Amino acid sequence: MIAYCGIKCTECPAYIATINNDDAKRKEVAKEWSEMFNTKIKPEDINCKGCLNEEVLFAHCDECYYRSCAKEKGIRNCAYCSDFPCKELSSFFAQVPEAKETLENIRKRF
Repeated sequence: MIAYCGIKCTECPAYIATINNDDAKRKEVAKEWSEMFNTKIKPEDINCKGCLNEEVLFAHCDECYYRSCAKEKGIRNCAYCSDFPCKELSSFFAQVPEAKETLENIRKRF
C-alpha cells in the first residue's frame, strides 16, 4: 500500500501498531513521534489503516497536503500527477528520499 506521497504505509509504525492492535507499539510510536516532532501525541492517537483508508487515519495524515491534493485531482498517488514532482513534493523528498524512489518506480511502469 503506497501513500499518495510515496511512503509505504505497510512500513509505517502507526499502521503496524494498528493492524496488530499492539498497544505497546502505540506507546513507543507516540513517545518517539512526540519527541521527533516536538508535540504531544498520545498512544490512543496511533491508529491508522493507511493513507488510502477513509475511516481510520492518523490525525496528520487526515490533514496531509499531498493526500488532499491527490484526492482533489482524482489520482491514485502523486506518481500519476502531470505536475510530478511539484515544488511541495520535491521539498518532501529531501526529507524522505525513499518516497521519491517509490513514486519514480511507479512512473516508470506507465
